[in-house]
Amino acid sequence: MRDSPSRTYSRHKASETVGLDCATAFQKITLDSVAAIKVHHSSACAGDAEAVHQIRIAITRLRAAVAFFAPIVVDAEWLRLKKEIAWLNGPLGGARDSDVVVEYARRKRYRAWAQRMIGEQLDQSQTQDHRRLVRALRSARTERLITAMSRWIRQGPWLERYKQRKDVETLQSYCASELKRWHERLIRKGRHLKTLGTSRRHRLRIRVKRFRYMLEALTGIVALRDRGELDRLHQPAKRLQRTLGDLRDLKRFAGLASASPQAENSKRGKRHPPGYRDRKEKLLGAAIAAHRDLRQAEVG
Repeated sequence: MRDSPSRTYSRHKASETVGLDCATAFQKITLDSVAAIKVHHSSACAGDAEAVHQIRIAITRLRAAVAFFAPIVVDAEWLRLKKEIAWLNGPLGGARDSDVVVEYARRKRYRAWAQRMIGEQLDQSQTQDHRRLVRALRSARTERLITAMSRWIRQGPWLERYKQRKDVETLQSYCASELKRWHERLIRKGRHLKTLGTSRRHRLRIRVKRFRYMLEALTGIVALRDRGELDRLHQPAKRLQRTLGDLRDLKRFAGLASASPQAENSKRGKRHPPGYRDRKEKLLGAAIAAHRDLRQAEVG
């Protein structure tokens, strides 16, 4: 129930940008992310749940690009910006999480259970989380952050350092080796997916999300390989990210009952939403299958 695909570049666009170097590719990806934040800012302030979601995606894409091109772009200014992004991600994450659990509670399957076990606290929490987010989005601190990010991307210290390098790797070569390294790490980190603890599973989800987003971004700006081969990487990565995200959302939704005063008088066996165990097992099985398919789709 998470991220919608945003593969916005065509093959024709890729042919136009085949001559890009690593710095220009990084700037294109990250400036597109900053532009998306600006586009959805007003709607997010108005309480639009999808706009909040899109801002979170844009920030994740930006951070994925920084991680991907880290040897080239990470400098002292980024480390400062990273702290500011983490500050903004706090209320963004809170509002998004509230939106997701409210959506769960409104499903026909869970509606009666949620009303009995959780009551109106979800709507109240959602309102509070969105108010907190609006204060953050409308603050001068956020305005300074967006301006500083744009300036750093366009002319940060990293760029001058990059221009002075004599051992600059081609974009195609760099991306191929980095995608291979990220892919191998995902396979290694997820090989015991069935028994992974909550925190390690969460870190795996973040890694596969970044891998997916970089595949989408790079498909449009560098001719790495045949589009069908990239799809064979992208599709299982997207499935793995989504199933791990759905599993996380389901567990958070079920966990709300434990902290609810309304659940105190309920029988212990009733605290999980209807079909919880079956749904959890189904999602875990789907995640394991997606990881298997991702493992088989080797990066050349």
